[in-house]
Amino acid sequence: AIGVLGNQGYVDDSSIRTLPGVRETIHVSKPYKMVSKDFHPKPTIVDVSGVKFGDGETPVVIAGPCSIETEEQMMAAAEQVKAGGAKMLRGGAFKPRTGPHSFQGLGVEGLKYLQQAGKASGLPVVTEVMRIEQLEVICQHADMLQVGARNMQNFDLLKEVGKTGHPVLLKRGMSATIEEFLAAAEYIVAEGNNNVVLCERGIRTFEKTTRNTLDLSVVPLISEMSHLPIIVDPSHATGKRSLVTAMSKAALVVGAHGLMIEVHPDPTKALCDGAQSLTGDGFAELMDDICGLLSYLGYSE
Repeated sequence: AIGVLGNQGYVDDSSIRTLPGVRETIHVSKPYKMVSKDFHPKPTIVDVSGVKFGDGETPVVIAGPCSIETEEQMMAAAEQVKAGGAKMLRGGAFKPRTGPHSFQGLGVEGLKYLQQAGKASGLPVVTEVMRIEQLEVICQHADMLQVGARNMQNFDLLKEVGKTGHPVLLKRGMSATIEEFLAAAEYIVAEGNNNVVLCERGIRTFEKTTRNTLDLSVVPLISEMSHLPIIVDPSHATGKRSLVTAMSKAALVVGAHGLMIEVHPDPTKALCDGAQSLTGDGFAELMDDICGLLSYLGYSE
């Protein structure tokens, strides 16, 4: 399959159809041509320092605290998630908070703690980038860049993230349609970076009992429409630690390529999202449940 890009309107394919070796031409009218299965039928495997996301790979569990608070907290969290079986470590150094008076993260100092904890535990690390100016320093400290829900349509940021070539975790915006979600991924891929993992983290609906509404239908839909892998963040989606285990298992059943779970050594003292964070023991119990489920679903690990 050869994709023709850059056109601003309808392309007359009469001269292409008559070329030797051309079996058929397909007009792709979607705004997400490069992430579409029409353009790229084979599923993409994204490799993050040896951890692989995609079809045929064992689902990846990313875990860690919402915010990096201290060196001790980060090291303890890394030890807990490693012991539980997580394959990647998460932690926020730059935090996009709803209110300006909430904890905004430790910045570069937090990145150093995250990198140290990742090296000590042997886990690749992922953290969020909020601004173009942060890209260089974050790329120096993190194995994967996260573009959060609030920046999903920050198109200038998406372009620059694409140019880095760094693996990217792109979260769905809280009010984004699936087409808008894939179009945002297109901005990154169009810059030559195919290492994109999508993440469903709940959308905004009229329901107030949970933090967001987890849209699990997006997982099989994305698998039909795009070659990119997709994971689920049940912590942000529900906002309730009591729901994380059930929704994690549900996400794996519908085909998610991984999970992102919030884990904190002491959630009652967390500076951000303590109500949805698991303890180390809670995470270990979740992983025990997940291992049994993955075995039932046919995964070897």
